[in-house]
Amino acid sequence: MEHHRRKFLKTLGVGAMGAFASPTQIWAKTTADLQQTLGLFDTEDTSEAYWGNVKSQFPFAEGLTYFNNGSLGGCPKAIRQATHEFRDTLDDFPSKYMWGGWNEEKETVRKKTASLFSVSPEEIALIHNTTEGMNLIARSLELQKGDEVILADHEHSSAVSPWKVWQESKGIQLVRPTLPMLPESADEIVEVYKKSITVRTKVISICHLVNTNGMILPVKQISKMAHEKGILVAVDGAQAAGMFTFDLEDLGCDFYTVSAHKWLFSPKGVGIFYAREESQKHLKPLIVARGYKDSSIRRLENYNTRNLPEVLGFGAALDYRETIGGKKIEARIYELKEYFRNALETHPKLILKTPKQDSLSGGIQVVEVLGKDVQDVKDRLFDEYGMDCRPMSTFGLNGVRLSFAIFNTKKDIDRLVVALDTIANS
Repeated sequence: MEHHRRKFLKTLGVGAMGAFASPTQIWAKTTADLQQTLGLFDTEDTSEAYWGNVKSQFPFAEGLTYFNNGSLGGCPKAIRQATHEFRDTLDDFPSKYMWGGWNEEKETVRKKTASLFSVSPEEIALIHNTTEGMNLIARSLELQKGDEVILADHEHSSAVSPWKVWQESKGIQLVRPTLPMLPESADEIVEVYKKSITVRTKVISICHLVNTNGMILPVKQISKMAHEKGILVAVDGAQAAGMFTFDLEDLGCDFYTVSAHKWLFSPKGVGIFYAREESQKHLKPLIVARGYKDSSIRRLENYNTRNLPEVLGFGAALDYRETIGGKKIEARIYELKEYFRNALETHPKLILKTPKQDSLSGGIQVVEVLGKDVQDVKDRLFDEYGMDCRPMSTFGLNGVRLSFAIFNTKKDIDRLVVALDTIANS
C-alpha cells in the first residue's frame, strides 16, 4: 500500500512526505522573471530610448497604437506572466490558496497600496473596481429624506447611478451643478461647489479627474470646505490614481475609490477602496459572508471566493511602478501632454477642449477636429492609422479623448498629429 502511495505522489511531483511548496516559495518563483524585468528599469535614464524600452514591455495587437488608457489600461508582459502563474498555482491546489494560503501575500499588497497613497493599511480595502466602491459608499450612508448629495454634471455615470438607485429613491435630493469646461483656475471650480452647498448637504461625490475632457478637480480644497460644514467627501479616483502622485491623507477626503487596471497597469478586475479611519463607521459591506463580524476594513472585501491571482498580480504591478518611480511616471505623462499640446497650438482646425494648466489636466487630452463628426474622426484614426481612442460627444465636446501613458512615445504622438492634420484637411 505504501509503495502505491509513493508511486502516486511521485506522479504529482511531490515527495512521499507530501512536501508542497510554501506560499513564500511560490511567490519567489512566480516573481523571479518580474524581478529580472524590473532590473532593466531601475535607472535614472529618461531618454526616449528608455521609454521605448518601457513601451516594448506592453504587447498590444500588431499594428495598434493605443491612446485609450483612460478606458482600460495596458498590462506589461511581466505582470501578465506573474498573474498567469498565480492562476496556475491556485488551480494546482485550489483550497489551499483560496482560503488562507495567500493571506500574508494579500496583506503585503495592502501595505504596498497604502504606501502608494501615504496612508495606513488599515484604511485600504482591495475590491474589484471604482464602481463597486461608489456603490459601497452610496448604499452604506444613512441619509434622511430631504438630505442633499452634490454630484457635478461631469461625474461618471457609474458614480451617479449608485446614488440614484440607493438614495434618490428614498427621497434624497441629487444636486447637479454645472462645471466650467475650461477653467482658468481651481478657484472657479471650488466656487461652483461652494454655491451648491446648503444646510441640507450631507455628501459631495466628486471625480478627481473627469473622464469627459480630462479636467482635474481640486479635491483638497473642496474637502477642506466640506469638512468645515460637516459634509462627507467621496472621490471617484479612477482616472487619477497612477497618472500623478498624491497623498490621500493630505487630500483630506473621507473615501477614495480606484480601478487599478487603468493608470496602475494592473490585471483587470482589481480595485482600491480607501476609507479614512474615522469615516469607516459609516460603511457597511455590500456582500456578507463568514467572518462578517470583522470590524476592520477587511469586512468590505469579504467575498469568500475571489480573484486572488489578479490581486497578487496587482501587487506585482505596484512593484513595476515603484521600480520606474511614481514621480518619473508623472513627469513623463506631463511631458507627453506638453509635447502634444505644443504640436497643436497654432493649428486652425485642431481645437483642444481640455484645460492647459498642469494643475487642471494631465495625461488625458480632448481635441476637436473642426467640421468633422467625432465618430468619423475616431473611426478614421482606427481604420486608417491603427490608433485607438475614445470619442466624446457630450457637453458639446465633439472631440476624441486621447490618453498618454508610459507606453506611448513621442514618435507615436508625431504620427497622431500627422493623422489628425490629414483628417482635418481632407
